[in-house]
Amino acid sequence: MERERNNNIIEISKPYVLCLLSNFCFAAFNIISKLTLDNGMSRYVLVAYGHALATLTTALLALLFERKNESKLSLPVCGNIFFLGLLGAILRTTYLAGMECTSSTFASAMGNLIPAITFLSAICFRMEKLVLGKFSSKAQIVGTVVSFGGATLMTLYKGIVVISLQLGHNKRAHSQSKVTLDQDWIKGSFLLLVHCLSTAILYILQAKTIKKYPAPIALTTLSCLVGTAISTIVAAILDHKASSWRLSCNISLVATLYSGIVIFGIIVYVQMTVIRKKGPVFVTAFRPSSTVLAAVMGVLILGEALHLGSVLGAVLIIVGLYAILWGKEQEKAKENKLPNLAIVAVDHSIKEKPDSK
Repeated sequence: MERERNNNIIEISKPYVLCLLSNFCFAAFNIISKLTLDNGMSRYVLVAYGHALATLTTALLALLFERKNESKLSLPVCGNIFFLGLLGAILRTTYLAGMECTSSTFASAMGNLIPAITFLSAICFRMEKLVLGKFSSKAQIVGTVVSFGGATLMTLYKGIVVISLQLGHNKRAHSQSKVTLDQDWIKGSFLLLVHCLSTAILYILQAKTIKKYPAPIALTTLSCLVGTAISTIVAAILDHKASSWRLSCNISLVATLYSGIVIFGIIVYVQMTVIRKKGPVFVTAFRPSSTVLAAVMGVLILGEALHLGSVLGAVLIIVGLYAILWGKEQEKAKENKLPNLAIVAVDHSIKEKPDSK
């Protein structure tokens, strides 16, 4: 009895532990990538190497877990796979470029906009219905507006330094004009918004493609293969130096292995496992924990300063995110109750039906 009870507790807590582990890995990815970019590694080369390793990792996982896959690749599915690979290359490149112009904490906080943009995109593609009379729909609209307000605040207002472990100010930072810093910040914010939009469209395209080709790991392998080809071509065009492709035993090698194997390989599989049990809303609800972890790691490891605008903007984005998730959960709860109510109504009508005899 005691053993069965412990097994039940483990089964219940497993999705929560896996989601927290995934977000910790994403926060660590931000820090490692930022250190690599500051060390001089080309972001285009990092994306190309990451896609290549992700292809190998997910191919191995597909052989282990989807060996009996009998789904056929049709022409529409192949077209979707191409666009999935293209979007994957775009969103990863813009994310690294945006983080390079801002900070790892800022980039992680902006990532909380993805659920709001996904919600708006789903309405545009008629995958979601919005009934203005429902309170749950109003909550989702308000949450979307609040999230975008937080992103705008983070972009246009830096404010005073709230937390910083630096004892003195950098002389180079003093020599740069405020306009230059603001331009970099706005440029990085725009790139991160492109990343969020690309990710939202990627999720919608994944949802449509996986219905036609129900093998998520194999689908990830094929899209990463396309992304490898595209990102390699882009890197070869934009970075002509052969030395950029040379990996030494330093942080650049760690970032390449970590992004390819851990993030695009193991964590993708972990998230899909949780999604099958709890659904995508449950997984998305843990995203702000990545922002908090990235902020703490950014201050402690990178020595980044935490500005007031970033803190206030991140709070607004998280509040908006949970308003959207709450609205979605309310709609799902009502949808699940409707069939049960219909069965009760039919059963009640049968019992009250007079005997024909």
